[in-house]
Amino acid sequence: MFNYQQFRHIPAPGWQLGWSWAKKEVIWSMVGAQATEQGDCSKFKSAPPHCCKRDPTIVDLLPGTPFNQQIANCCKAGVIKTFNQDPGNAASSFQISVGLAGTTNKTVKMPKNFTLRAPGPGYTCGRALVGRPTKYYSSDGRRVTQALMSWNVTCTYSQFLAQKTPTCCVSLSSFYNDTIVNCPTCSCGCQNNITRPGSCVNLQIPY
Repeated sequence: MFNYQQFRHIPAPGWQLGWSWAKKEVIWSMVGAQATEQGDCSKFKSAPPHCCKRDPTIVDLLPGTPFNQQIANCCKAGVIKTFNQDPGNAASSFQISVGLAGTTNKTVKMPKNFTLRAPGPGYTCGRALVGRPTKYYSSDGRRVTQALMSWNVTCTYSQFLAQKTPTCCVSLSSFYNDTIVNCPTCSCGCQNNITRPGSCVNLQIPY
């Protein structure tokens, strides 16, 4: 996950990423993050998966997580800085092992209905788009392997989704008026002017 926002950090308590599996996939194991619920894994008689939910919610691990459960750019309690202000801390990563997903790029189906809470409402995620398969280099740089399939999901932030009454101010002044009309508190979050006429604009003021 990369935070390409200019100034909007993802603060504590951090991000929560969710999606819906396309088929009956399960998460066998995870490093760098964890699912908030295991779900019903009763059909697995031995060594149950990490998560069997059709719509898992994933959260970052906390600082101080044992080294064998970590991965690069993980374990910051879901806090991500902006790429513009702190590029070294603008990413968060985790790795999952998925079962019952298929073994070819024809049988593997992309998850859908991605959601991002970071924290609270305001983010909307688009559908997953297939990209070029990610390539992995060995430690000595002499061998390259690639993923079976890679996809990208873009989530955007909207203040109008985050708040029913956005924090804005509207001030109207005519060009021939030598005074500036103050911004009244009713400029935003006004009632329906049809059902409650006069609730948004004070008709008694001279401007």
